[in-house]
Amino acid sequence: MSAATGTKTTTKTVTSSLLSNGWARWSLGLLLPVVILLAWQLSTAAGVFSAVQLPAPRAVLAAGSELIARNELFNHIAISTQRVLLGFAVGAALGVSLGALVGLSKIAEVMLGPTIGALRAVPSLAWVPLLILWMKIGEDSKVTLILIGAFFPVFTTVSLALRHVDKNLVEAARAFGLKGVKLLTTVQLPAVVPAIFSGLRLALAQAWLFLVAAELIAASMGLGFLLTDSQYNGRTDRLLLAIILLAVLGKITDALLGLAEKWAVRRWS
Repeated sequence: MSAATGTKTTTKTVTSSLLSNGWARWSLGLLLPVVILLAWQLSTAAGVFSAVQLPAPRAVLAAGSELIARNELFNHIAISTQRVLLGFAVGAALGVSLGALVGLSKIAEVMLGPTIGALRAVPSLAWVPLLILWMKIGEDSKVTLILIGAFFPVFTTVSLALRHVDKNLVEAARAFGLKGVKLLTTVQLPAVVPAIFSGLRLALAQAWLFLVAAELIAASMGLGFLLTDSQYNGRTDRLLLAIILLAVLGKITDALLGLAEKWAVRRWS
C-alpha cells in the first residue's frame, strides 16, 4: 500500500470516528452559528450597518430581556408552539391516512390524486382570506392553515413510498393471512418508516413556515405576531429576536422528531 493511500485511509478513519462522536458532531454543528454571530458582532461594531438595519447582538438580547420582564416572551413562544404542534399533529395524521389510501388503492389514486396535487400548489397566503371567511379570526383558522401546510409533505411521501413497497413482502404477508388494516399496520407502514419520517420532518418545517402566515390572521400573540408587529414599529431588535427564536424552536422540534425516527427505525425496520 502506497503512502498516499495509507494517508487517505487514515484521514477517512479519523473523519468517520469524529463524526460518530456526539460531542464532536455538536461542536461542528455549532461552528457556523458561532462564525455568523462573530461576523454579526464585528460588522455592527465597525459601523457597516446602522442600528436600525442590523442591531448588535447585545441589543437583541436586551429586547428579549425586556419582553421577559413584561411576561410576554414566553407567552409568545408557548402560543406559537401550541399552534404548530396541534396543526402538525392533525395534518400529519390526515396525511398518513389519505397517503395510505392513495398509495394502496388505484381507484383512490385516480379520484383523489389530481385534486390533492392541484391544492398542493396553492400558496399559503391564498388560504388566509377563505379561512377568515369560514372560521373568523379565532384559533381554528390559524391551526387549520398550519394543518394545511403539514398535510401535503406527509401525504406525498407516504403515498409514493407505499406504491414501492416490495410486492414479494406483501404477498408473503398475505400468505400468512394478513389483509386490510392488519396488513397495512403490520407490514406496509413499517416497511416505509424512513420515508414516513422524512415526510414528517418536512411537514414540521412547513408547519413552522405556515405559522407566520397563520399569525397574520389578526393574531395578538405568537412569534409571527411579534415578527410583524416589530416590523410595523421599526423594532429590528425584536424582529431579529423572533427570527432567531423561530429557528431555534424549529431545530429543537426537528431534533426531537429525529430521536423518534431513530427509535421507530430500530423498532420496525
